Amino acid sequence: MRFDTRLVHGGRRATPGTGDVVPPIHVSTTYERRAQDDLRYFYGRGENPTREQLEECLADLEGARFATVLSSGQAAAATVLAQLRPGQCVVSTDDVYSGTDALFELAARQGVRVRYADLTTPEGIDSGLDVPGVALVWVETPTNPLLSVVDIAEVAGRAHERGARLVVDNTFASPALQRPLDLGADVSLYSTTKSIAGHADVLGGALVYADEELHAAYRSYRTAAGNVPGALDCFLVRRGLHTLSLRVSRQVANAWALVERLRASPVVGRVHYPGLAEHPQHAVAKAQMTEPGSMVSFEYLGGPAARLLDRFALFSCGVSLGGVHSLVECPALMTHRPVPAEVRARRGIGDALIRLSAGIEDGRDLVEDVSRALADGI
Repeated sequence: MRFDTRLVHGGRRATPGTGDVVPPIHVSTTYERRAQDDLRYFYGRGENPTREQLEECLADLEGARFATVLSSGQAAAATVLAQLRPGQCVVSTDDVYSGTDALFELAARQGVRVRYADLTTPEGIDSGLDVPGVALVWVETPTNPLLSVVDIAEVAGRAHERGARLVVDNTFASPALQRPLDLGADVSLYSTTKSIAGHADVLGGALVYADEELHAAYRSYRTAAGNVPGALDCFLVRRGLHTLSLRVSRQVANAWALVERLRASPVVGRVHYPGLAEHPQHAVAKAQMTEPGSMVSFEYLGGPAARLLDRFALFSCGVSLGGVHSLVECPALMTHRPVPAEVRARRGIGDALIRLSAGIEDGRDLVEDVSRALADGI
């Protein structure tokens, strides 16, 4: 089956006795036992049929053997970092989600060494990975919020030469636009809260991978730590997957319309979008992504960013991304506020940086909304 068909049919099983087209939600936390029964289902923290169907679909979308779903994207990231031992090193892209920064701080307290590097050039990759004990390389691409692009295949090759695994946070792209495992990554990581579920009504995370050893480790950690999603959450994420390609297609088209409007404004400086020919990693983005995505960021030159945020009517001022509703935020004031100001400045996340997440509304209405907001600042 092709990708869009697998979105609908992947992981779907016929329901004995009823033939439900929509699989039932299994909410039971425990399962009645008989001495002669096999022990596939024992307790909800470990096993759940609704959860398994979501995992089968996510694995199938990337041609992987396994997927493990968790209670949030943060839980997925914490599960990956929990496999590191004291003294080992994780090397990360230097433009990274602030929640990932927070997890790195926790890992450092447990003796894991953390190193940030510019992984957007071969020279930066070599320099960044030139450290003893590197066990894990962590990549976001496109990055949050500057939308830099990392060459996954290049980093995978260099990481594997050093005996390190590569995890790619693919949340911004989703499997509809980018498949990290095909490019050499060991693990695709998602906050399924975002594009995969797509409706801003459920939290979730996922890890997709092929390695049986990792599978055992991730499942064991999830059961012990208890960071499992409930059956209803898994059902909502699975339902969101049905329309992933349809939603992303509209969101990308809307993002392009917004980019063109922003570039024409005298109160907008640099526009960050991988689809633009002047983007520093445009060629890489074009090679490894089917489309440049639904996220746009730009430098606002018309006054305080907080004032601009209040001028939007259709764009809700809020964190998160990838949903059907368009969102606007200022990373320095919102998502990346916990990052020290000097670190934000070093990464290029200034107080005037604005991030947009294009939804599925009519693009003309979104362009008009942006135009009204920007006009007040001219």
